[in-house]
Amino acid sequence: MSAVREGLPEGRYGRSADERADRKLKIVGSVLGVALLALIGWFGYDYITGQRISAELIKFGVTADDRVQVHLEVRKDRDAKGSCTVRALAEDGGEVGHKDVRFDRAADRIDEVVTVRTTARATSAQLLGCTSE
Repeated sequence: MSAVREGLPEGRYGRSADERADRKLKIVGSVLGVALLALIGWFGYDYITGQRISAELIKFGVTADDRVQVHLEVRKDRDAKGSCTVRALAEDGGEVGHKDVRFDRAADRIDEVVTVRTTARATSAQLLGCTSE
């Protein structure tokens, strides 16, 4: 009689070394993938919200047929430099004046009244946006 040695049933007594290594690689890959997505998300958020100059048009007043006074409140980093663009509109919605206003002072908040010269009587003013350098 010869002794026949039977192997243990497959999968009954724990995982093999290869299965454990595959599981560890999947976990490490998942963690690194999540970390990479979080890093990309952080850079995207910082890029979008990292605008160093923002402004608000507080009020405007038509002072003459050829000019409009616009009161701007600008918030920025103390060392930020940039400009804001304001335009004056006629009653039909057409642009009758346009001005880029520079803000280079070392201050966090700037309140300024600027005069926009117009080619015809304006009925409204609009802040188009601000850019930093």
